[in-house]
Amino acid sequence: MCNTNLQKTWLRTLKIRYVAGLASVLVIMLCPPLHAEVSLPRLLSDGVVLQRDTANRIWGWAAEGETVSVKFDGQEAGTVVAENGEWQVLLEPVSAGGPHLLEINGTNQLEISDVYFGEVWVASGQSNMQLPMERVKQRYPDEISGANNPLIRMFTVPRDYDLEQPQADVDSGEWNTTIPQNILEFSATAYFFAKDLNQDLGVPVGIISSNYGGSTAEGWMSEEALAEYPHFLEKISPYRDRAYLDRVLEADKENEDNWHRNIDMLDAGLTGSVKWFDDSHDISTWDKLVLPAIFEDEDLASTSGVIWLKREFTLPASAAGKPGQLMLGAMVDADTTYVNGVEVGNITYRYPPRLYTINENLLREGINTITVRLTCNAGNCGFITDKPYRLQTGDTTIELGGPWAYRVGVKTEPMRPAVFNRFHQPMGFYNAMLAPLLKTSIRGVIWYQGESNVSRAEEYTHLFPAMIRDWRKQWGIGDFPFIYVQLANYLEAQEQPVESAWAELRDAQLSTLAVPNTAMAVTIDVGEWNDIHPLNK
Repeated sequence: MCNTNLQKTWLRTLKIRYVAGLASVLVIMLCPPLHAEVSLPRLLSDGVVLQRDTANRIWGWAAEGETVSVKFDGQEAGTVVAENGEWQVLLEPVSAGGPHLLEINGTNQLEISDVYFGEVWVASGQSNMQLPMERVKQRYPDEISGANNPLIRMFTVPRDYDLEQPQADVDSGEWNTTIPQNILEFSATAYFFAKDLNQDLGVPVGIISSNYGGSTAEGWMSEEALAEYPHFLEKISPYRDRAYLDRVLEADKENEDNWHRNIDMLDAGLTGSVKWFDDSHDISTWDKLVLPAIFEDEDLASTSGVIWLKREFTLPASAAGKPGQLMLGAMVDADTTYVNGVEVGNITYRYPPRLYTINENLLREGINTITVRLTCNAGNCGFITDKPYRLQTGDTTIELGGPWAYRVGVKTEPMRPAVFNRFHQPMGFYNAMLAPLLKTSIRGVIWYQGESNVSRAEEYTHLFPAMIRDWRKQWGIGDFPFIYVQLANYLEAQEQPVESAWAELRDAQLSTLAVPNTAMAVTIDVGEWNDIHPLNK
């Protein structure tokens, strides 16, 4: 009697990975009625934007047979009796505007305040849709400081996956208005889309941001749709056994932890009496190379483990003691960066820009040092070229491209790839991040994805249209607009024509225009050859 989707969603938030048997204990202890009171999904919360000029479901859960009534601005909107622990009332279409108040009455009373009606869009895909305004704030500083529009709102669906079954609700999330303290977490692509829509139409815009970096198209498809692709269902079949999946996850984590623990124990830069990040460490015997560059020296290029890099620079008295910003482009793979022996930043994977704040009184007149402890998972490491490498403090700018000293701290075997890659699993994101949205009325979808399918363009030609058809079928509101971004230019330009998986994927996206009521944004002119996440959103 506790085996409902909501029960499983709720239990999922209480699971502690790798502790066998805990879930079953919680079921025994916490199985008393979940629906003793009327409850609502996370999406139906204060500040919600509902789709204008169409019927909207107001839904939730309650005890079996409980009478639930809904009022809209004090007027009766409908009364129903909960069946199978669920209830829903259909609101008549409402024109754009607000604020409005919804009241839900059963054995308890709930209110949803600050309700607006406008245009509701789902923003989905992988990292280029997920990329937040925080990552582009240097390009758009005025958008951050001037953010003040209560009519642009965003609900960010928590990133999760579920290979067992579609979920009824998400574990967290709230509607946020566009103000400086909120906008940094907004999807940048979705924000600029919402801003243009709000300006063009003059109505509230609500974005449901449901995206997961690295995800594939098949990860966003239902089990029903994947029946046409049995190899995907076969791929995830072993992992639908939760106990087996937990064992695989535990082994993957242990492998990663052991690899990092091993390099930390063996790294000469950390084990000596004077650590190599200390600015008193003598680097006169270190080798030299010119940065930025991906390491081409045969020995260095094949190094997995840790490479230390150090650069000295001179500051005038006028810059001493002032706060600053250190820009170190992007690196492969992970870095811990120090200035004058003090850690100023750490990023654990290759893609984010290294933008590190230097606190006041850290910089000094005369010689200063920057030290980077670069962790290389599987060789081919380095500093990405055509990125900014400089220190800015007050009116003083120090360019950091040029000669650096380096020494290998430890060389080891490459990190073994994880057995389970959540980014590339079919169906998981549909179950956890899309299924809970399907009762919400929307105007349409914006989509930015394809990088993770780029090696399978021929399959994507029919897979992507199948995904669009699946979403429209599951929503059951007709062929709503589906607007997607064609892959931007990426990778080094070639002087002569060559085979290109990226070009083939773009062609697959182009052919998807045959699907009714779709449109494609061409971005071949706004990409960056050295960055899979172009900043021009």
